[in-house]
Amino acid sequence: MTAPDGVPTRERVTPLPTGSRICYRIDGPTGGVPLVLVAGLGLDLTAWPPRLVDQLAAAGFRVVRFDNRDVGRSSAGHGRPPGTARMLFSRPRRDAYTLADMADDVYWLLDHLDIGAAHVVGMSMGGMIAQTLAARHPERVVTLTSIFSTTGNSKVGQPAWSTKARLGARPPRTTDQAVDRHLALLRHIGSTTFPPDPALECRWAAGAWIRGAGPRAHEGIARQIGAIQASGDRTVELRTIAAPTLVIHGDTDLMVHPSGGRATAVAVPGARYLEIPGMRHHLAPGVLDRLARVITDHARTTQSAGDLG
Repeated sequence: MTAPDGVPTRERVTPLPTGSRICYRIDGPTGGVPLVLVAGLGLDLTAWPPRLVDQLAAAGFRVVRFDNRDVGRSSAGHGRPPGTARMLFSRPRRDAYTLADMADDVYWLLDHLDIGAAHVVGMSMGGMIAQTLAARHPERVVTLTSIFSTTGNSKVGQPAWSTKARLGARPPRTTDQAVDRHLALLRHIGSTTFPPDPALECRWAAGAWIRGAGPRAHEGIARQIGAIQASGDRTVELRTIAAPTLVIHGDTDLMVHPSGGRATAVAVPGARYLEIPGMRHHLAPGVLDRLARVITDHARTTQSAGDLG
């Protein structure tokens, strides 16, 4: 069922003071403890596997997912996307938005939802956004969970050259091409220990193409890469994070080298580091139960539901 604007009724779109229009969805009990999921580069809110969302909701969390700016049903960024040379040599455009701007989107979305503070979980670029929110708006983050992310230091967390080559391929122009490219990338960055479900991944890739900008999706991804590069090395900022922090990484990640996760855990005071053998850069079915459990356990080490909201 959809609303008159074509957005499914379980999703909402709201304008924010940052100028972005953000599409979001909430699952779980109305009175549940707020938990925000921040997706990664080029990923929409549907990239969070339903099995993980359902387990978090069953644990009593009010789970908030959203499309970052420049992806899914949220608004596109302004300005030209950076070209291949700029991205390759990390030379963002002067008009690039930053991870701080994306963290402000989360801040104002929480305001819109009348949520004072929440547990915040981010994966990959979403981990960078979550880290930035925790550093710049500590009152809004009860706990932080950063999954296969990094600090922005160019000496750690870099993708393998084989991964960079695949990311530089010509962008897809059709749904079938988008699905094929997604499956090909998963064969590279996915895990044999925790293999993907091909049928599920096909459905997700096709759905994400339809939800998003289609043939122009690569422009938003380029602007998001520009945001990461414009934000530079955030290590000093990470040292100011006060929220209890859990850093999760796979030991053979080809998209964000495990050194990025380790550096994050070293930078954030008191952070706990969990490295999962065999996990790579994908929320595969075989790792979801463990992730749900450790995220829940981490959140439950802090305030009770009565202290949040």
